[in-house]
Amino acid sequence: MASTEQDFLDKIEKHKGIIFKISKMYMDDKDDRDDLFQEITYQVWKAYPSFKGQSEFSTWLYRIALNTAIIFLKNEKKRSFISGGSYTEYKIAHEEFNNEKEEKLNDMYKAINQLNPIDKAFIFYYLEDFSGKEIAEQMGISEGNVRVKMNRAKNKLKDILNSNQS
Repeated sequence: MASTEQDFLDKIEKHKGIIFKISKMYMDDKDDRDDLFQEITYQVWKAYPSFKGQSEFSTWLYRIALNTAIIFLKNEKKRSFISGGSYTEYKIAHEEFNNEKEEKLNDMYKAINQLNPIDKAFIFYYLEDFSGKEIAEQMGISEGNVRVKMNRAKNKLKDILNSNQS
């Protein structure tokens, strides 16, 4: 196998959690998530020759993965963003199972899935502890605009979570 291919496969293996998280945030249905995971991997492979190492691979991957997820949603308008499927089949592999924690995580993903694609991206960056500057660079907007949009996205998420608890 060529070294470029092996480098790519090694990087994808190391960072597949990023792709999984984005896929889960943007798609409820397991088949849709698998399709999005595959599409992100394909888009990253297509763009890989342009990766020059000027930033961390994970930073570059986030940008491609989020853009792909947003485009994927736009191209799949007929799909339902909020399915009534069971979320209990998805567990974080390296953590010990905790039913209460799992229920809260499922509630969070259900609420996130009710957000629009751009708000989902902001919430994803927030959950991944990106700084305002890093988010601004990724989204191509000012840091001030990031703060405003981030607060709006978090407030929408809080409202959804509060309405679901009522």
